Amino acid sequence: MPSNIPAASGESGGVRSVQRAFDILSLLTEERRTLTIREVVDETGLAKTTALRLLQTLEQMGLLWNTPKGYAAGPALWRWAHLARSAWELPPETVQLMRELGARQRETVNLYVLRDIHRVCIAQQESPQSLRHVVRVGDELPLWAGASSKVLLKDASPRLLARVARSSPHGETHVATLRAWIEQAEHDGHAVSHGEREPGLSAVAVPVTSGSGTTLAALTLSGPTVRFGEDRVQEFVADLREAAKRMSERGFDHPLTS
Repeated sequence: MPSNIPAASGESGGVRSVQRAFDILSLLTEERRTLTIREVVDETGLAKTTALRLLQTLEQMGLLWNTPKGYAAGPALWRWAHLARSAWELPPETVQLMRELGARQRETVNLYVLRDIHRVCIAQQESPQSLRHVVRVGDELPLWAGASSKVLLKDASPRLLARVARSSPHGETHVATLRAWIEQAEHDGHAVSHGEREPGLSAVAVPVTSGSGTTLAALTLSGPTVRFGEDRVQEFVADLREAAKRMSERGFDHPLTS
């Protein structure tokens, strides 16, 4: 018997159900390890019957686990997490270089790669200092400002630069500034930013390259601007360049750079 629901409506409903399911999963955090039906209803705005149906479906798929305290992350998520970790995990040598760099300079070390109009953090070594800059692995940050953006946009097409500019608070005219930043970073071999995206935050970045010289990633040190005076910036640049050189020489590989 043919369905009375148009294909477009069916697709729309399916996508909406998937979105709602992920909305429920996203409620789980390190601080909140379980969810009750009441919490799901209150925080998603779903009807109780809809929320219960979605919870049961997620449980059947192994994405949630029904416990006496509520719904917890299910075993299927562990398998997905293992696959994601295997894909995103950096070689031990690269991790060690970042760890040593962070220990010497006592600022947060990050590795960013380009993805559309964002830069994605693929690794981090937190500063040991109480006042520090922290970005979680997997976070997407804008490309319209920041030291790492100036490095990553080196080979960007005019179309990409225009899209990045339009995504910024400054609008399309920001393209000229982006081009100037990129040219300066290419000339200097590094980039610096002070309060461009967040007041009081500074960063220094250098490229990690392939054998042909293509920029694959940006290695950065970031922290409070008060600790990024000119002398310290030059010290950061020298150390970053040495670490990036060693990463490039051993061969840098990551799924997002393929």
